[in-house]
Amino acid sequence: MTKTRDNRRWLYVRVAGAIEALIRSGVLRAGDRVPSVRRTSAQHGVSVTTVVQAYVALEDRGLIEARPKSGFFVRAQLRDQVPEPKASRPAIAATTVEFGSLQTKIFEAALLPEVVPFGAAYPGAENLPVVKLNRIMASVARREGAGAVGYDMPPGCEALRRQLAKRSLDWGTQLSPDDFITTCGGTEALALCLRAVTKPGDVVAVESPSYFGVLQQMEELGLKALEISMHPRDGMNLEALERALKRRRVAACLAVPNFNNPLGSLMPDEHKLRLIEILARYDIPLIEDDINGALAHSGPRPRVAQSFDRDGRVMLCGAFSKTIAPGYRIGWVAPGRYYAKVKALKLSSTLATASLPQMAIAEFVANGGYDHHLRRLRQNFAAQIRHTSEAISAAFPPDIKVTRPTGGFVLWVELPKKVSAFQLYERALAQKISIAPGPIFSASQAFENFIRINCGHPWSPRLERGIGTLGKLVESLR
Repeated sequence: MTKTRDNRRWLYVRVAGAIEALIRSGVLRAGDRVPSVRRTSAQHGVSVTTVVQAYVALEDRGLIEARPKSGFFVRAQLRDQVPEPKASRPAIAATTVEFGSLQTKIFEAALLPEVVPFGAAYPGAENLPVVKLNRIMASVARREGAGAVGYDMPPGCEALRRQLAKRSLDWGTQLSPDDFITTCGGTEALALCLRAVTKPGDVVAVESPSYFGVLQQMEELGLKALEISMHPRDGMNLEALERALKRRRVAACLAVPNFNNPLGSLMPDEHKLRLIEILARYDIPLIEDDINGALAHSGPRPRVAQSFDRDGRVMLCGAFSKTIAPGYRIGWVAPGRYYAKVKALKLSSTLATASLPQMAIAEFVANGGYDHHLRRLRQNFAAQIRHTSEAISAAFPPDIKVTRPTGGFVLWVELPKKVSAFQLYERALAQKISIAPGPIFSASQAFENFIRINCGHPWSPRLERGIGTLGKLVESLR
C-alpha cells in the first residue's frame, strides 16, 4: 500500500515537473493555455486524477491559474512584471485644446495595411464575427426589403433599442427603449452630448490621460479642458476633481469609469457613487463613455456610473465598435434629462443612423450569438494583453512601466525619461510600425515619454517582431 501511494506521488510530481519545465523554458508563456487535463493524461499515460493533482500543485505554487469553463493558464510571475505608472498629476488649469491635424495623421498611418497595428485602438477582424454578421445582414436585407434602405429617424431602430434596454439590466441599471437614441458610432454620441450641455469657451473636466478623439471633438467645439488626475487602476482621482470644481466653473464632466482608454483603469463602484454625488452638488452633467464596459477580462460586467444617478444628470454613451463591427458605425446614447436636446441635435447633424446595420446588430444581439461572442472576445483580449505585456517586458529597457488593465485591449507604457514619444513614433513608422504617442492623450500635451499600444489583434510572430523592434528603438533614443 505504501509503495502504491509513493508511486502515485511520483507520477503527479513527474507530470507537474514536466509542465513546469515547459513554463521555465518559455515554451508555455504567461497567458498561454496549459494542455487540457485529458490531453496531458493521454500524453503521460497517467490518470485524470493524477493530472488534476499535478495542476493543483502548480496552482498552489503560483505557476498556473484555473479559469472557470476555460481550463488552466500560465500565470504571469510577479518578478517578471514591470512596475505600473504612477497616478498622473496635471496642473489644475483650463487648457485650450490645439492639436490641428496631428491626431488625424497618426490615426490614418495606423490603419495602413502594411503597418504593424499598435497605433489605433481597434479590434482585429479575426476577433470579430465577420461571417455571421455578413450572413445576418444579407438575411435582414432580403426580409426587410425597402424598409432596410429607408431613413430610420431618431430615436432610431426600435428593435435595437429594445435589446439595449434588456442589456441595461446587466449594467446595473434599468432603462427603457425610449431612453435611447442610436447614433453614428460612439464618436457621434459623445459629440452630441458635448454640444447639448456646452457652448464655445466652456470648460469640461476630463481624465488625464484621455482618449484623443474626445479632445479632438473639444477642439472643434471651442471648449477648454480641465484635466483631472488618474490612477492606472482606479481611474479618476475624486479628491482632485473636487478641488478643481471649487476653483473653476465647469460645464460638464466627461469620464470613462469602465476601462479608460488609454489606461484601462476601472473605477470601483463606491467611487462611481461618489462621482455622481460630487457632480450633483455642483449641478454638473456627466457624459459617461462606456464603450469598453463589456470587455472585462474576467468576472461580471462592471456597473455603469449612471446606475447611481437619480435625477437624469448622466448622459450614458456606448457603441458596438469595439465588440462587433467598427465599420458599421452603430452607437447609442441614453441622455437622461437632456434627451430632447440630443434628439434635436441628432436630427440637425446626421438626420438618421444607417438602418440596415442597426437591424443586423439588433438581430445578432437578440439571437444569443452576442453573448457567446463576447465570452470568447474577452478571453482573447485578456490573452493578447498578457502576450504583449510579456513581450514588452522582455524587449524594452528595464526602467519602463506598463499598466495592468483588467479590461479592454490597450496598454499604456511609460518609457525612460529621456525618450521622446514623438521621436519614437517617427522612427517606428519608418520601420512600418504604428504607435500612439502619449502627448495626444492630453490637452496640455503632457506624457511626453508615454505611448499607447493596441492589443486588439491576435498575437502573432509579426506583432512579436514589432515589439522587439520597438524595444531596440527605445534603447537607441535613451
